[in-house]
Amino acid sequence: QVHLVESGGGLVQTGGSLRLSCAASGSIFSINVMAWYRQAPGKQREPVAVVSSGGGTNYTSSVKGRFTISRGDDKNTVYLQMSSLKPEDTAVYYCSANVVTAPPLLRVESYWGQGTQVTVSS
Repeated sequence: QVHLVESGGGLVQTGGSLRLSCAASGSIFSINVMAWYRQAPGKQREPVAVVSSGGGTNYTSSVKGRFTISRGDDKNTVYLQMSSLKPEDTAVYYCSANVVTAPPLLRVESYWGQGTQVTVSS
């Protein structure tokens, strides 16, 4: 079993910053891609940023230049540094990981965290 736990959400004013963290634990052999998604009220969940095991990153256009995704040295943690926040960034942010589970299973499975609320006031 693999668990993802997010932290760092909260209430911030327009133009402010927040740093989200997501730690993966459990029966992990390795983690390939880690990503952040978000879901605003009444909208579908959308990808925000992704980082590969090699450190390559990609962002949705609306956050480019404002958000930075990175992985911790242990490779089982992912961060999302959010700056110049806007009210339209308000959403529940979810962490996702593509995990190779530990032997003897060695299965590739995707896991999600429980989400953390980010609210940007105008």
